[in-house]
Amino acid sequence: MPTDLFRPAAAAACCPPPADEIAPASGSRRRRLWEFAPHAHCPVIGVCLPMPVLRRLVDKVLGGQVQGDDYHVHSGAIAECKQRGPMAEAIQRELDRRYAPALRRVACCKSTAALALAWKDGRAGEDVAGALWATLTHARCDALLEEDVLHDIHMLQHQLGASDRADRRRLHELQARNDGLTQELAAARQRAAAHAAEQARKVEQLQADLMHTRAELIGRDTTIASLGERLAALEAAAPGLARRFELAREGERQLERIQALERALNRLRQEEPARRAPPESPAAPSVAAPAPAVVTLVDRAVLCVGGRAASVPAYRRLVERTGGRFLHHDGGEHDNVSALDSTLAAADLVICQTGCISHDAYWRVKDHCKRTGKRCVFVENPSRSGLQRALLGLVPATDEPCA
Repeated sequence: MPTDLFRPAAAAACCPPPADEIAPASGSRRRRLWEFAPHAHCPVIGVCLPMPVLRRLVDKVLGGQVQGDDYHVHSGAIAECKQRGPMAEAIQRELDRRYAPALRRVACCKSTAALALAWKDGRAGEDVAGALWATLTHARCDALLEEDVLHDIHMLQHQLGASDRADRRRLHELQARNDGLTQELAAARQRAAAHAAEQARKVEQLQADLMHTRAELIGRDTTIASLGERLAALEAAAPGLARRFELAREGERQLERIQALERALNRLRQEEPARRAPPESPAAPSVAAPAPAVVTLVDRAVLCVGGRAASVPAYRRLVERTGGRFLHHDGGEHDNVSALDSTLAAADLVICQTGCISHDAYWRVKDHCKRTGKRCVFVENPSRSGLQRALLGLVPATDEPCA
């Protein structure tokens, strides 16, 4: 097969002048491509065969010797289809294979009018190329129908060209819009990635806090279990431990009751001499009480335990007026109770105001005076008159120990 037809010089073969008349085929045999009017080859090959498929067929037939661009290949194929040959037969077979469904649809048309109606339906559908090939190759396609079909295809090509230009403009617009949306999508993805990273960091922190809390709970449960085991071991080692605690609390209550009774007893002891003393005669001169105390308390250290802080200066004046040396300890309110022992050791006489000292201070005073034999007077109510009565109680028989 000559290859010069596919060179640029063969371009004039495309779309030769139409024939005035083509005799319709007789019988039911389908028309062949080389039987078409010369001007029908251009729209048939251009519409029904995509350019890559046409170039592949030409390469196959020519053994890879194709020269020229797409237009020259198209023009050369049109020239080869004017007569029967390897190229025309290869294109015929490819079109029959490609548009076999369309051929079957129009096979039932028994007249030119029915075929024309089928063409109108086909050109309005999606498969225009298949309808074109099936109509032109049909046995009932006469010259008039062929011209109508080619005119419709010609106008469709114009419309498709205009539509293609509009589609291209629309495509450019869509591409520009797509570029903008792509940029927005990239920014949104960056924001989403940053948000996801922040959320992942928060989740990681929460997981770490959860693990820390679980570790604390496990440690607490372990401590509770250990303490429970130790408690069980102590209860097993000391079967009567709960009873002992109850007895200890009962002992504390009894101790408080004993202290209250001792304070009441000391108050009664102080009031007993006054009840036993005979009433004074109206004519008898009054005797000053502090007179003997001045001699008795000279150079004697008198310790006052307890008492109100505001009354301490008055206590000091009363003691120093009798010639004694005043010492004071608040009984554990502010002063250290452990310092009470050294203060008791420095005192010769002790006045303990039981109403405003701690239990510890009370028992320290009582124990010290009992061990050392120091004279001790217990006063229930801290007052100036109570301290005067306590001083009167210290003057006689200072050698008697505290009970």
